[in-house]
Amino acid sequence: MSQFYDVLVIVLPVFLVIATGSVLKWTRLADAGFLFQLNRIVYYLALPSLLFYKISTADFSASFNGALMIGLLVSIIAGFASSYAYGALRYPPAVRGAFSQGAFRGNLAYIGLPVVYNAYGEKGLASAGILLGVLIPAMNFFAIVALLMPHRNGDRKMSAGFWVRQIGGNPLIIASLIGIAWSFFRLPMPKVIDSALNIITGMALPLALISIGASFSWEKLRGDLKITVPATVFKLVFLPLLTALVLLLLGVRGQELAIGVLFAGTPTATVAYIMAQQMQGDAELSGSIIMLSTILSVLTYTIALYCLKIMGL
Repeated sequence: MSQFYDVLVIVLPVFLVIATGSVLKWTRLADAGFLFQLNRIVYYLALPSLLFYKISTADFSASFNGALMIGLLVSIIAGFASSYAYGALRYPPAVRGAFSQGAFRGNLAYIGLPVVYNAYGEKGLASAGILLGVLIPAMNFFAIVALLMPHRNGDRKMSAGFWVRQIGGNPLIIASLIGIAWSFFRLPMPKVIDSALNIITGMALPLALISIGASFSWEKLRGDLKITVPATVFKLVFLPLLTALVLLLLGVRGQELAIGVLFAGTPTATVAYIMAQQMQGDAELSGSIIMLSTILSVLTYTIALYCLKIMGL
């Protein structure tokens, strides 16, 4: 019983802060203009600052696990390939791309990081932050591929500049890579900068969670549930189990195994809705998958963390 209580202490605070964002929107204490600017602050300042600070001040040799990173990349590729193949057999072109990215593209930064931090503290956050520098570009790449492949015989051509902007222009990726280099070369952090970043980064995770909650719209839960439910189950159940198997085969154990499972179990990223809109995918379906997976992740995270606690992780 005490283990279950420990799990609730990890999971519920994260989702209560998400609910706070919904309440702020519902009570109109925060209007659409404010929420738009809040998301920009989180995306361009707060989370990049957090990632750079936590990674750069961590011991790279202690925080980096190559097998963990390879295992998560393998699970992303497998998740993309299997979900796209499933969609190709069952759904029309516009649907299969949205189904596929919804089934494997997780909200690592906005939900994955807070859950890992709540479960494993500063050390877990540093390890998770290093992973983002590779995992986010990989997810972006395969999400774009999933959305483009159904229209590959059409006239949509993506230039090299498009790929550079999508993969290399992400502030979370840039901050993670700079932090990794800073930590790897053991560069000193000036005291003034250290103190300033310590203050700024304190707002990153709360604002990210509030932003997620404020983006909720029950109108988005209008997509075909016969498609939304399989994608959600794929994302929240199949992908974490597949990731756990891959990591165990690669010899990953302990806290690193737990972080990998928690990252794999994140609900679908909210950016999936925007990407589907921009690239001729089924945006309504993407919105439904995002909503349903985020709501149900309260349950799946509780179960996953309880299992990890029983295993002593």
